[in-house]
This record gives sequence, structure tokens and C-alpha cells, in this order.
Amino acid sequence: MPDTPPSALRTEERPPPAVPPRPERRTLARRAGSAARPVLLPVTVAVAIGAIFISVYLSAFHAPVARDLPVAVVGTAATAQQIADRMPDPPSDTFRVAAVADRQAARDAVEHGEVFAAYVPGPGGAELLHAGAHGPAVTTLVTTGLGQLAEEDGQRLEVTDVVPASPQDTRGLAVFYTTFGLVLAGYLFGIMTYQLAPGVSMRRRLAGLAAFGIVGGLAVAFVVSAFGALPAPFAGVAALVALVAMAVGAATMLLVRALGVLGSSAAAVVFMTVGNATSGGSLPAEFLPSWLAPFSEVLPVGVGVRAVNGLAYFHGDGVLVGALVLAGWTAAGVGGLLLLERIGLRLPLPGVPRPS
Repeated sequence: MPDTPPSALRTEERPPPAVPPRPERRTLARRAGSAARPVLLPVTVAVAIGAIFISVYLSAFHAPVARDLPVAVVGTAATAQQIADRMPDPPSDTFRVAAVADRQAARDAVEHGEVFAAYVPGPGGAELLHAGAHGPAVTTLVTTGLGQLAEEDGQRLEVTDVVPASPQDTRGLAVFYTTFGLVLAGYLFGIMTYQLAPGVSMRRRLAGLAAFGIVGGLAVAFVVSAFGALPAPFAGVAALVALVAMAVGAATMLLVRALGVLGSSAAAVVFMTVGNATSGGSLPAEFLPSWLAPFSEVLPVGVGVRAVNGLAYFHGDGVLVGALVLAGWTAAGVGGLLLLERIGLRLPLPGVPRPS
């Protein structure tokens, strides 16, 4: 029998190291959390989106009140100030009154969207110039408010609609639906491009975004032209709607790529809830509460609505700014996607293979 080194005996006879007992409570908590998460997370996200939707819409529309609605008064600055001081209350800041030199200047300001209405006082009677294309709510507000001034002065008020809405758009909603149709479509495109085509390269995905915008813009312009709902050029409507579609589509793609399934929820809140409520489609942005009004000037829906409305009725008011803002959204979305592609971030939707 060979001799065994003492060191070997000591090593073999050592008792195995004690294994610490598994913390049963922690294991149970992890199992419970893993089981509850798939149930609670969708409930939490859905309830949060619903609460945000109700909060935003109630804030915007439960009791809309105009603030600083721009109107013009023919006369001196002192005359305009006197008119402003006599405006009916409450509230006292409903109108923002500015003086213009004469009736032609007042009419030009209304036609170009610089003011919502103009009051022309005169010895034989007063005249109110307004734009019916701004919608019935604005028409009612300015005719009521400024009409009281003429009544107090014992004058007859002649109301002239210098920019009437299209006779094929009796409710004044054609601009909103023309714009919002591809906001909804852009949101869906941004989600479905990853759900239905997870293996497509980024180059082909961006080509699809461009094709979606161009084809969508042409389709909407064709439908609007067929109904005769907007007095706007076909090419202009197609171009603006295409920009809206690509802006929302690119931004939604970026959110889905960066945040996974939560990205679609974030896009729904930004574009479908806040964007829709602040679009100015049913009421101008001047009727929004102060904390919501700025969104109308930066989100694609509100920017697109003003641009399409300006193209149709107000000599291009808001078209250039709108095109630049929408192009900025598209560029930011595409740039973000390319950056994530370069650094190799992958956060696909559950159950969907990772995009290449």
C-alpha cells in the first residue's frame, strides 16, 4: 500500500464547506413578483393612460374659456384701449385688442389670421369683420362680445364673414380630420413596423417610413379633394399631411425602439391624447388652459392643423413654421433611430424577434 502524503489526508478529510440556507422568504417574494408583474404592469399602464386622457380632456374642454384672443379695432391706440376697457366681464382677459389704421388694414389682418375679428366703429353704425373658418365657437364669442359694445352705443352692428368656412364643411372639422387621420396612422405605422416586420433592416424600415408619408399624403389629399371639404391646393395638402405622418411615425418608431412595449404607450399619451386635445381642431389654442396651450405649438397635431388651416383659408399662415417643426420631428426621430442602431441597443416587443 503506497504511502499517502499527510497533506492529502488532511485535504480529503476536511468537511465540505457549509452551504448557507436559501432565504425562503426572498425566493417566495421573487416568485410572487414574477407572477404578479405580467398582470399588474398592463393594469397600471392602462389605468395611467386612461387617467391622463381624462385629466387632459377635462382640463381642456370641461369649461373652455378664451384668453388673449387677438382682435383689432379701427382707430387710435386710445380708441382700442377704450374698447378693451368696455369689454364684457368675466373674464377681463378674453380679448387682446390692438389698433389698426383703417377698415382695409382690419380686413387684411383677419384674412391673414393675424386677428380673429375686427371692430369698425362708425357714426352710422358699427361693423364686425370675422373669419367663420375659425369655427362656430369663435364666431359666437366675438359677435356676442363685440356686439354688446354696439348695442351700448345705440348702433346697429353689421356682421361680415370675410373668411367663411367651406360650404361642404358645415361643422368646421375638415381641417382637424384631414390632419389627425394620418396622426393616428403614423402612430400605428410606428408600432406595426416592428411587430409585423421585426427582421427588416433599418435602411428598409426608413424607406417604408418615407413611402408611408408620401402615399398617405396623396391618399388624404385625394379624399379631401373628392369631398370638396377644403379650399386648399391638392399638392399643398398632400405635402403637409405627409410631413405630419412622417413626424408621428418616426417619433413613434424611436419610442418603440428605445422603450420597447412602453414606447407605444408613451406615443399614445403624447400624440393621441395630449396632441389631439391641444390640436386646435375643435377650439383654437387660445381656448386651452395655460399649461396645455404651449403643446399646440410644438406637437405635430397642433402644428399640422394650423398649417392646413392656414393653407386653406389664411394665405399660408403657419405653413412655413409648421413645415419646419414637422421636419424637425422627423429628423429627430430618424436621427435617434440611426443612433440606437449604431450603438446596438435592442429592446424589442415581447414575443417579437429582435430587429436586425
